Amino acid sequence: MTDKVIENNQVTVMGEIVSDFSYSHEIFGEGFYMVDVKCKRLSESYDIIPVMVSERLIDVTDSYIGSLICVVGQFRSYNRHEEHKNRLVLSVFAREINFIEEMEESSKTNQIFLDGYICKEPVYRKTPLGREIADLLLAVNRPYGKSDYIPCICWGRNARYANHFKVGERCAVWGRIQSREYMKKLDEENVEKRVAFEVSVSKMELGEGEEIEEDCQDLPN
Repeated sequence: MTDKVIENNQVTVMGEIVSDFSYSHEIFGEGFYMVDVKCKRLSESYDIIPVMVSERLIDVTDSYIGSLICVVGQFRSYNRHEEHKNRLVLSVFAREINFIEEMEESSKTNQIFLDGYICKEPVYRKTPLGREIADLLLAVNRPYGKSDYIPCICWGRNARYANHFKVGERCAVWGRIQSREYMKKLDEENVEKRVAFEVSVSKMELGEGEEIEEDCQDLPN
């Protein structure tokens, strides 16, 4: 069961460490820490991806800012309750970390594969310039009845295809993790800059439908 679940959520990111480690939480005496990794896109822009690391993988008391690493793991989510509602928090859970000397120009610095189930009705829309977009929420099962809920964004032909997906249908996606800044209105006078994370889909396949292991009605929109 465990091997199967690991196979349905695979991430590889390569980039530069741009923060020190900050404490996240502890499970059975094992501490977990967050660190930000800057991954270049094909364009001149980049994504800042949060990575969750066990203290057993690396010395989290040291600073590695500027170092290049390759992280292999899964893209995971949890609900954080704030402002009287849930907020979906996403990060790469590291299973393996390797320091690298340099990155080749041809290196694929940001890759993800997910095999899960459509959790909410797709949201299809067009930009003012006519570009087609569809938003999906994918439930990717973990062991012991848990699931990760991963927002995915599709473009063009993939968006038209995804627009017809039904809740509960199985779907596999390939793509990259992207970060996106936006302004959150807190009240009439205050706004806050936040960062959202999602999977930008480059390829997708629809499979056979199946029950989702957890109810996702309480997830944030």
